[in-house]
Amino acid sequence: MTTTDEELVARSIGGDQDSFNQLILRWERPIYALAYRTIGREEDARDVCQETFLRAFRALPKFRREAKFSSWLYRITLNLCRDWARRQRRTPVVQAPEDMDLIEMAAAAEPSESIEDLVSRKDLAHRVEELMARLPEEQRTAIVLKEYHGLTFQEIADLQGCPLSTVKTRLYQGLSVLRRELARSPGRVA
Repeated sequence: MTTTDEELVARSIGGDQDSFNQLILRWERPIYALAYRTIGREEDARDVCQETFLRAFRALPKFRREAKFSSWLYRITLNLCRDWARRQRRTPVVQAPEDMDLIEMAAAAEPSESIEDLVSRKDLAHRVEELMARLPEEQRTAIVLKEYHGLTFQEIADLQGCPLSTVKTRLYQGLSVLRRELARSPGRVA
């Protein structure tokens, strides 16, 4: 039986360091993914991820248990990403991780997928990343939280500190821009 986040938090507050380590193992990948998709730089995303858990550990006794632990971590991460963007004084840049060799991609893919399909999918993913980087921060964050992390509209509204209708509008507008720009792209994947 898996221990809940709430149980691990309670144990951590009680001084059980292993429980907090379990929380890190459970949430490290989603937090890194959120940071990477928000600021787009691997090294900076790793730093934000580390800082998120450091701040969470230090503030754990102050954690109000009316919110989910994951929502609290997401809020810390988004605040750190905003701080990073302010320090950099620029719009976050989304860059693709180290490119995978086409031979490796073909070997890792199912046999039914052709090299052309793999290249098209990779090109589409790169194009989406480029377009996401151009969206306003609020729209980009709403899309990342909803589409990549599966949060509900209410959870996103709570994280962003705005009304539910605002989150829906941001998501709709951001996705509309992405669809429109992808439709204009030459050689787009249908």
